[in-house]
Amino acid sequence: MKLIADSGSTKTDWRLLGKKQSIYKYTTQGFNPYFQSSEELSFIIKNELLPQFETPVNQSHMKIHFYGAGCGNDAKKGTVYFSLHKEFPLAEIEINSDMLAAARATAGRKEGIIAILGTGANTCFYDGDEIEQSIASLGYVLGDEGSGAHIGKTFIQAFLNKEMPKELSKRFAERFKLGKDEILDAVYKQPNPNRFLGSFSKFIYQNLKEQFVIDLVAGCFGQFFDKQICKYDMYKEVKLSCVGSVAFYYSNILRAVATNKGVNIETIIESPISGLALFHQGTEND
Repeated sequence: MKLIADSGSTKTDWRLLGKKQSIYKYTTQGFNPYFQSSEELSFIIKNELLPQFETPVNQSHMKIHFYGAGCGNDAKKGTVYFSLHKEFPLAEIEINSDMLAAARATAGRKEGIIAILGTGANTCFYDGDEIEQSIASLGYVLGDEGSGAHIGKTFIQAFLNKEMPKELSKRFAERFKLGKDEILDAVYKQPNPNRFLGSFSKFIYQNLKEQFVIDLVAGCFGQFFDKQICKYDMYKEVKLSCVGSVAFYYSNILRAVATNKGVNIETIIESPISGLALFHQGTEND
């Protein structure tokens, strides 16, 4: 029996792989060890996950694969391990990053370049087993090109600088009722400015019929390829797979820009959980 988790700061998707290829689906609130304690994760497991199980699980024959945001170093992995071990003391536990989750969910056992394009952006080269190389994304202030925060920031800049079509500017102003002062306060003084900037992605997507918006998004993806993907030596030889809401919803533009850059995109998915379940279901020793 295997329990798979794909955890972000907002939501955690769980899959329990049972007998006869059965798969059970669960959802709890998210967890990020950079912002939450092991006690908080224990609380989530005990009060949100376990009550969803129809029958008690046999922990002595269980292996847990937990993939999560913030699980890229040993200290943060320890935070997650402590919580899982407390609630599943007999289970075998493996903890990995959300980047490896994206790689296994899309590429399986094949090598390739992997990208996460959501509110933020991250990439790596995956050798079919582990992450072999990565390029620092530098966060939403200095990097994260192609992410929801980057696209939102570029759109907001155009709005404040009066560089977008008047009708589009009017629709944005009527929808959000945000002036310069409110925007600057949210970006420079309030918590989670990256989420604030990324929150405009839905409006931007809804206005993709505008050539201005198409060009803006394409320009952001162009920077993503230039700053990230095209810096991998083998970017023209291996295929790129992408995970995340921004990659998924803007996939037509992303593929067009990739073709222009000489990059071959193989897979684009919104969430890795289904691919992870299939990966571990087909791997007897994992």
